[in-house]
Amino acid sequence: MPVRLVEQYRRWLEYEQASHAKVVAALRAVPEEKRATEAFRQAVDLVVHLVGARRLWLERLGGAPAAPDLFPSGLALEEAVRRLAEIEAAWTGYLGKLDDAEAERTFEYQSLEGDWYRNTIADILTQVFGHSWYHRGQIAWLLRSMGCEPAQTDFVFWARERIAGPGA
Repeated sequence: MPVRLVEQYRRWLEYEQASHAKVVAALRAVPEEKRATEAFRQAVDLVVHLVGARRLWLERLGGAPAAPDLFPSGLALEEAVRRLAEIEAAWTGYLGKLDDAEAERTFEYQSLEGDWYRNTIADILTQVFGHSWYHRGQIAWLLRSMGCEPAQTDFVFWARERIAGPGA
């Protein structure tokens, strides 16, 4: 039986929330003496960037009010974590009300550069999740560059189910 479009996005959100929790744990595990490094600052800024991008798309989709500081830099890790929790709750609410017909709807929006575009909501949802996957990879690389252990956030590790092997 095929997975409904919106159910797939809800599943991706669950995966994303679990992955972000692992990323936050990895960032919290960075020793204090390494938190002053540029790599750590960039990693936290990437978390804040993810929050801002998700907020911008949710605003465009009508699911969140405008935020005055979409992409601030230099926030403390715990402030980034607070903002992440807020936007994850907002996305949970948005996807909880979304149905397949609405996901297939075309909408128009203005880019930050001022140009106008048209996409389906499904296109945007795919972008939002792909954008998070991309930046989590960057965060992992930054953590590794500091000699720290990055979070394991590959989708297959989250989704797979252990079974008894053949002949077991």
